[in-house]
Amino acid sequence: MMTSVDSDLIRILGDPLRLQIVTLLARETLCTTHLVEETGARQTNLSNHLRVLREAGVVETEPCGRFTYYRLRPDVIATLAGQFAELAESARSAADNKRACP
Repeated sequence: MMTSVDSDLIRILGDPLRLQIVTLLARETLCTTHLVEETGARQTNLSNHLRVLREAGVVETEPCGRFTYYRLRPDVIATLAGQFAELAESARSAADNKRACP
């Protein structure tokens, strides 16, 4: 049975800066300072985006002295990828289905 794609997560990851953050965190765990350097975003703007990602469960934090490190939660991304895979399979199966016009 096909599940629906998590539209809230799609909306969250649809922001270009958030997607860039997720892409960077897929490669390594980074602190805010690293993310500012990599993205060129202002620290306050970046912190707001990280808060959204954290509240959505996409990233988790690890305090380290006066810094906070961010790590991507691959299970969340894998679940979303699975939902898209199910959607693609449904589209393949329904390729010949066509509703007649009245």
